[in-house]
Amino acid sequence: MTDPAVERDAAEAASAFSHPPVAPDTTAAYGDHPDQVIDFYTPRAPGPGPAPLVAVLHGGAWRAPYDRRHITPFADFLARQGFAVANIEYRRGSSLPRQDAEGGPVAGRWPETFDDVAAALDALPALAATALPGIDPRRMVITGHSAGGHLALWAAARHVLPAGSPWRLPFPPQLRGVVALAPIADFTEAESRGVCGGASSQLLGGPQYFADRLPYADPAALLPTGIATAVVQGRDDIVVPHEVSEAYVAAAAHAGEMVGLTMLDGVGHFPLIDPAADACAVVSEEIAQLAW
Repeated sequence: MTDPAVERDAAEAASAFSHPPVAPDTTAAYGDHPDQVIDFYTPRAPGPGPAPLVAVLHGGAWRAPYDRRHITPFADFLARQGFAVANIEYRRGSSLPRQDAEGGPVAGRWPETFDDVAAALDALPALAATALPGIDPRRMVITGHSAGGHLALWAAARHVLPAGSPWRLPFPPQLRGVVALAPIADFTEAESRGVCGGASSQLLGGPQYFADRLPYADPAALLPTGIATAVVQGRDDIVVPHEVSEAYVAAAAHAGEMVGLTMLDGVGHFPLIDPAADACAVVSEEIAQLAW
């Protein structure tokens, strides 16, 4: 007998991935590797002033087969809401030809995945000024889905990384906020639930490195940030269960920081980035509340 939750997840994924990729208006490199690029989308609708900039970090469990193309319809959707959009690519998978325990691609690269996200966001203001003249870079919001939600939260917390971290910023990033969509936001909780086949542990290099690298990578360990943060989560998500987001929000509260959590009933993992889904409009509104 088929599990209804699995059937719903498959249907939601099919809808989200049914949209053809949307080509960017321009692309700029922030490094020499082919994956070190940012796609830019100009605003398709006028707003009340210069357009805010939304930096998008795609998901896919940090695994090589899942690149930024699957989230381009979402990037275009945000552009049609009046935002300027920067869709960031980064290195995923492994630099070695190894596989996980189930024979699939290994999640992420240590430290390259983090190197790239830090470098992309450091380069973004200057690249955006050239690619998107007339925007307001002071109104920047970072958003990301799933593994990209993790990276969005991490990017907003670089100023609270442990001393000596190569990615640490001496001051908070200039952001209006971060909107994390079904993020892998608490690695300990995610690993206890086997999220994405142990992808969090793989991202950090494997179980032997997990404890030592956790303080440098886990958003739940990088609190408080002082950055306005909102999490949008489907209550029926079976890919990244809502308990992972709730654990992060609880960790923030314990650290004395309030994180907004919008829990959507009857919603799974993929409607958050599906332009045809009502949940995607909720995401846009969350971004707008911070950006404007």
